[in-house]
Amino acid sequence: MATILIIEDEENLRFSIKRALEKAGHDVHDADSIPDATTLLQRHSFDALITDINLPGETGIDLIRRLHDDGFDGAIIVITAFGTVESAVEAMKLGADEYLQKPLRLDELVLTVDRLLSNRTQLRRLKLYDRLAGVAKPDNALIGTSPAWLEAVSLAERLAQLPLPAKIRPGNSTTAIAIPSVLLLGPTGSGKGLLARRIHDASPETTDTSPFVHVNCALLPPTLVESELFGHEKGAFTDAHTTREGFFEMADGGTIFLDEIGDMPLALQAKILTVVEEGTFRRVGGAKNRFVRARLIAATNQNLAQEVLAGNFRQDLFYRLNPFTIELPPLCERGDDAILIAEKMLQQFAAQFRRDDLSFTSDARDTIRRHTWPGNVRELINAVQRAAMLSESQQISATDLGLQTDQPRAAPRPDQRLPEPTRNGAMPLLFDFQNRSYTAENVEKELMIQAIEHARGNVSKAARLIGMQRSSFRYRIERFGLEQLVQELATR
Repeated sequence: MATILIIEDEENLRFSIKRALEKAGHDVHDADSIPDATTLLQRHSFDALITDINLPGETGIDLIRRLHDDGFDGAIIVITAFGTVESAVEAMKLGADEYLQKPLRLDELVLTVDRLLSNRTQLRRLKLYDRLAGVAKPDNALIGTSPAWLEAVSLAERLAQLPLPAKIRPGNSTTAIAIPSVLLLGPTGSGKGLLARRIHDASPETTDTSPFVHVNCALLPPTLVESELFGHEKGAFTDAHTTREGFFEMADGGTIFLDEIGDMPLALQAKILTVVEEGTFRRVGGAKNRFVRARLIAATNQNLAQEVLAGNFRQDLFYRLNPFTIELPPLCERGDDAILIAEKMLQQFAAQFRRDDLSFTSDARDTIRRHTWPGNVRELINAVQRAAMLSESQQISATDLGLQTDQPRAAPRPDQRLPEPTRNGAMPLLFDFQNRSYTAENVEKELMIQAIEHARGNVSKAARLIGMQRSSFRYRIERFGLEQLVQELATR
């Protein structure tokens, strides 16, 4: 549905055009003079404008010239009587998209409007992609055979079947239409962006022109976040020289992916909730509701339940997103998936850097398998890329990967004792951070050791002390070779 303005002083013709466009599903306003049209242009945002050239007072040419100077980006169709084709050509030079001669064929006019609107939509999407050029396009090959990963992918493909809401027709503007939403949880670099794209691609409603709009909420400027998401009208604030569509409007007919939604300002979360529940939003400075027909995929590496308790995330938005949740496992819990991903990425980088026959040595494969990958898939890809670029041999060794290996555990100070858990069950943990041998892996291992010691070998209790699931904790026990410590403490 588009919002269209008709400017025609012949009443019967104006009424006929309006009725034909409304029958085609558009929201239509009309005026019989340039001053009345100017008033409507100041109050509303129009996707298309249809104007006669010969009007009382100012002409259609005068209006088009002014719209051109103001940066109007809607489609413009000129209606011209026989003998004024020269004026129509002048209008085209000023930015009009098409002209039709009287007497009009209404079916031809409707087809022309639909064609121009479709072209405008594609142009706006291209502009959006330019604005999002800093966001890397993911490789959509979801590599992995571990049960946890396959379960996440399978659930994503089932949720992709959720239908987009039906289009709203004029007269039903008060009808609320909830848009389908999915929440992806998992640590940074675990593949949430890949899975979001999979949901979009697997939808039966996705076509070659369906937009996938990836928005990193953590990178949006705080002062412009509302304008970026919902767009703004001309003059809405100091630098708003033209009307601009936001990410939600650009996602119409496709998917908007709000990455790092946990960093969304609290004040904006209520407006996100309105979009999810009613499918409507308003541009900054706008006075009318706009509908969006899209799916929303949100992702975060934060514990949103804890953020709700802390007052940093709206409870109603959390519950609205929560019914369809997919939790992605960290790479260290995916078995040999790290090897499969590394092999695939090495092939891609070898082709990119024109280095044929690159392969991993047995010690490199063993290192990839044993490394805990705190940065998950992203860290793995970076390590393989660096090795493919810098290795002097065709055989990529463990040294070429540049991964820090485990350091011996620092001996505790004589006076260092583990404190009792706090009132809420959390355990203050002690570290000798003056010891320069600590790495991210050392810290994680130290956390586990202290928790196990404090729980006297009780794995379930130790996992609760550091807020980790028992299965994840048990997996890390095997990774770090802590089975003997657990046994010794449990049998004392």
